[in-house]
Amino acid sequence: MKLRNQLLALACVILFIAFGFLYFYKWVEQKPFGIILFISDDLTTSDLTAARLYDGGADHRLTLESLPNLAIVSNHANDFAVPDSAAAASALATGVKVNNRSISVDTNGKALASILELAREHGRSTGLITTGNLTDAGAAAFYAHASNMTDVQNLALQFVDGAKINVVLAGGASDFTPESKGGLRKDGRDLLLELRDKGHALVRSKAELENTASFLTSSLVGIFSNGNLAFSNKIESGSQQPSLSDMVRRAIQFLQYNTSGYVLVVDSELSGRAAEQNDGEHAITEIVNLDQAVATALNYAGEKSLILVVGRHATGGMALNGYPLRQDHGMGLLGTNPSSGSPSITWATGPNGPVPSLPPEVTSGSSAPTPAVEKKTPATQSEPAAFYAPVAISNADDVIAVGKGPGSQSLKGFLDNTFIFKLMKDNL
Repeated sequence: MKLRNQLLALACVILFIAFGFLYFYKWVEQKPFGIILFISDDLTTSDLTAARLYDGGADHRLTLESLPNLAIVSNHANDFAVPDSAAAASALATGVKVNNRSISVDTNGKALASILELAREHGRSTGLITTGNLTDAGAAAFYAHASNMTDVQNLALQFVDGAKINVVLAGGASDFTPESKGGLRKDGRDLLLELRDKGHALVRSKAELENTASFLTSSLVGIFSNGNLAFSNKIESGSQQPSLSDMVRRAIQFLQYNTSGYVLVVDSELSGRAAEQNDGEHAITEIVNLDQAVATALNYAGEKSLILVVGRHATGGMALNGYPLRQDHGMGLLGTNPSSGSPSITWATGPNGPVPSLPPEVTSGSSAPTPAVEKKTPATQSEPAAFYAPVAISNADDVIAVGKGPGSQSLKGFLDNTFIFKLMKDNL
C-alpha cells in the first residue's frame, strides 16, 4: 500500500511537471534570444520587384519573400510628410517621430533612448553594422543624439566617448582620423587610436575579422574603409573588405555568447547611395545583397530569434518600365528596352535629369550674368531622370516590413515605422 502511494505521488509530480512544461511552451510568451533588425533605403514594393526580376526573373523569389509576416509601413517625419534618412532612422531607433535632420532627439533637443541603449539595460549584447560611414545618419541614430545630421565630427566623438556597443562593423575611418593622417578631423584627434587605448579590439580587414576569436572579452570595432564600403559587386576576389553577409555572420557569432541574448542592427546603406546618383544597377544589386545577408542571418541566428527587415525611406523614385520577358534577369533588365526603345529604368529626380535652363543675364545693377546652376555629371548617363537635382530627392513612398520569429506575427496591415521600435522593445 505504501509503495503504491509513493508511485501515485511520483506519477502526479511527473504529470504536474509535464503539464507545467507544456503550458510554458504553448501559452507563455517566450522572448526571442536574438533580435536582428535589417534596414535598407528604397525597400518599397517597386524596388523589391526590380530586385526579384534582376536576381532571377519573374518566377524567382527572394529570401525576403519567404518571411511569413508582412506590413506596409508609413514613415513621415515630425515636421515633413517626406522624411530624410535621419528622421526615418530615428523613428526606427527610438519609436519617436523627430524633425528632419535630427538624430534621436525630440523637438526640444532632448536625447531619446535607442533600442540598443535599452537592450544593454536589459543585459543583452548589442551590435551595429553598416555598409556606409559609421557617422551616416542611418547608423548614428542608434548611438548618437544630435540636432544636425551633418555634424559628423561630433557624431564620431559621441561614438568614441559614449557608445557602448559590443560589435560595430562599418566604413568611414576618415571621420575618426586627423587630417595629418589623411583623415577629415580638424581637432587633431585620432579617435581610432583612442578606441584601441580604451581597450576595444580594432580590426581593419576581412582577415583580421575572421581571425578574431569569437569569444570576446572586450568590444570589437571593425572599420574597413575610409568612406563607404564598396558596392557588393565591386568587391574583388581576395579583397580585404568583408561582404555584408560576412559581417552579419561574424557579428552573430560574437554576440550569441551572451546567455541573455542580443540585439543586432544591420544598415544596408548603399542602395540609397546609388539611388542618389541615379545608379539603378547598384540600387538593385544592393537589395539583392541585403537579401543574401538575411539568408545568412536565418541560417546562423536560429528559430528562437526575431528577424525583421524594414525599409527606411525612398529616394529618387526609380521605376522599372516596359515589358521585359518573363525569364529576363540580370543586366538584360538595364539599359534600353529592346521592344520599345525606351529606357528600362527611369528616375523622378537626380543628376541624370535634363540640364537646367540658364537664367537670364542681369541687365540692371550689374554687368555680370547670374551664375548658372552647375550640373554634376553622375557615374552613368544610361538612366534618365525627369527633374534635375545634384542628388536625387527623397520621395513620398511607404516602405515594407517583413519578419520571422517570436513576435513577428504583429507585422500585418498598415503600420507606422515607430511600431518597429515598439515591437523590438516589447521583446527585449
